[in-house]
Amino acid sequence: MPRPTKCRMICRFPQTLEFVPAKDGDGKEAVILTVDEYETIRLIDREGLSQEQCSQRMQVARTTAQKIYDSARKKLAAALVDGRPLKIEGGEYRLCNGMNRFCGAGCFKQEIHQMFQKSKGDGNMRIAVTYENGQVYQHFGHTEQFKLYDVADGKVVSSEVVSTNGQGHGALAEVLNALQADVLICGGIGGGAQAALASVGIQLYGGVTGDADAAVAALLGGTLAYAPDVHCSRHEGHHGEGCGDHHHREGQDCRHGHCGG
Repeated sequence: MPRPTKCRMICRFPQTLEFVPAKDGDGKEAVILTVDEYETIRLIDREGLSQEQCSQRMQVARTTAQKIYDSARKKLAAALVDGRPLKIEGGEYRLCNGMNRFCGAGCFKQEIHQMFQKSKGDGNMRIAVTYENGQVYQHFGHTEQFKLYDVADGKVVSSEVVSTNGQGHGALAEVLNALQADVLICGGIGGGAQAALASVGIQLYGGVTGDADAAVAALLGGTLAYAPDVHCSRHEGHHGEGCGDHHHREGQDCRHGHCGG
């Protein structure tokens, strides 16, 4: 019986999930780069880590990191040389919760969690809404505020407005994770952001307009009008550069595949 694949630790979910050549790319078969393969490229080629350091960050053997990296480089070469679209999806991974001892000082996840961590009552549900002047803000990746609603026994027991403190669109899903949000209500949102929210277990209700308080009341009453196939029209046609991206709540198992211990 083959040994189960060990999950690879991923720090940052890719901000852009699809790249298409400017000419003649749509008719060609896409190259699929897995999320863990993407992470080796980010760590080794972007951050300048050695393969040994990369393996520590991803919590796998050095030989495993080398194998993943070699596969990633070959796929990138195929996309560039053959002019094929490149998509990032799948793989055997779990997302870092900021507790990886190999990340060191300045860890993105640690900074986010220290800045935004907010406790909530046991058994409470926390709803976050992209917020501006009492309304549901329509572009997730550019929202400057979330309004948080704590719900107990089907009723809102408290609410407050939280600033995103200028966090870039790639960090907003992790901000919500640190805030312990269970649900997000928003307007437009890109595909990458949707994948990032799903990876941290946040339920999405997109395509919502109007008064934020009324939207939460409608959700609790089972009458909220939302769009299951929501997208961000502001970025339509930019091949994955949606209104935000990123990330797996602490203690969850591997996000894809059948990972072993």
